Amino acid sequence: MGVTQTIWADPVDYLRAMAPRDPVMFLSPAALQAQAQRFLTGFPGLVTYAVKANPDEAVIVNLAAAGLAGFDVASPEEIRLIRRLVPGAALHYNNPVRARHEIAVGVAEDVRSWSVDSLSELDKLFAQVPRVNGRGERVEITARFKLPVAGAVYDFGAKFGATEELATEILRRIAAAGYVPSLTFHPGTQCTDPAAWEAYIHAARRIADGAGVTIARLNVGGGFPSHRLRAEMPSLAAIFRLIGRVTAEAFAEAAPELVCEPGRALVADAMALLAQVKGLRDGAHVFLNDGIYGAMAELPLMGALDRIRAWAPDGTPRIGEPVRRIVFGPTCDSVDRLPGEVALPADLAEGDYLLVQGMGAYSVPTNTRFNGFGALTLEMALTLEP
Repeated sequence: MGVTQTIWADPVDYLRAMAPRDPVMFLSPAALQAQAQRFLTGFPGLVTYAVKANPDEAVIVNLAAAGLAGFDVASPEEIRLIRRLVPGAALHYNNPVRARHEIAVGVAEDVRSWSVDSLSELDKLFAQVPRVNGRGERVEITARFKLPVAGAVYDFGAKFGATEELATEILRRIAAAGYVPSLTFHPGTQCTDPAAWEAYIHAARRIADGAGVTIARLNVGGGFPSHRLRAEMPSLAAIFRLIGRVTAEAFAEAAPELVCEPGRALVADAMALLAQVKGLRDGAHVFLNDGIYGAMAELPLMGALDRIRAWAPDGTPRIGEPVRRIVFGPTCDSVDRLPGEVALPADLAEGDYLLVQGMGAYSVPTNTRFNGFGALTLEMALTLEP
């Protein structure tokens, strides 16, 4: 997805001038860098960006400009992307199952930290990963574990993470082999309950004690929530304080350095999606030029956003009383529908535009060209809130 050099005042300024027929994603570099600063100054440890959330080059460059020096990568392609854009960055390869050729790429590119959640994958790392990388840094291997705790929209433990018992054995073997021994977990995406981190941190202490290992670092994962609903503003500061306090309480003098790997919470509010109403069927069903095969791919999993405003083609805001409507995407597939019903102004008309805030995460990289739609472009804006 290409990006122009023009910086618009806001998305409405753009729609007045350009009258776009395809969906447009707007990035506010100022908003992205400000959110990065909230993490860098608020989180009590190293902040790494989960590249999978949005690997657009403009995002990576702006995060680096804000001072972010670590990146959570999950594939050779992401590794090469970061090495090209931020050559000196610390790379944490936290996809715990890798092909041997993928491990070889990580070794060649001086990955600093690897996660693992099984003995078979640990053996593959031992066979290929040196204890000191090409930059002269001791290599870290982190045992990834999971708990049956709630609090997130969906649980990553269904796919990744060792039990406490298995993680204890993995950690013991990591330390014995001479690598930097650490632990990592992920509380699940859009985790709004700080108690999830508390449970995991206490479990990390139990695992370290069971292995007889003093861990160097504890990666508390991603999962930090973004602002999805008008009435619910997540408190990242409260989560940061809890993580710092509970780590100190659980580990005392043996407290490890902390690491986090936010994706969604870093980039979501730095982008807004402009989609056009292509049809208003009998005044009831709204059809947009974007949908779940496009930039809205994860809404069926995450639930609909309500940070939506409507604008006429001349840039006049629609201010009618909210009416709940079914909203479809442009494809001929019947599952191309936003979840539930969306409250939109009663005076909404064909040709109007919807501006959806909080769309920076898991939207650009999952956009497809199914049915010939999905010609998404990226524009820069000073602000996303007209």
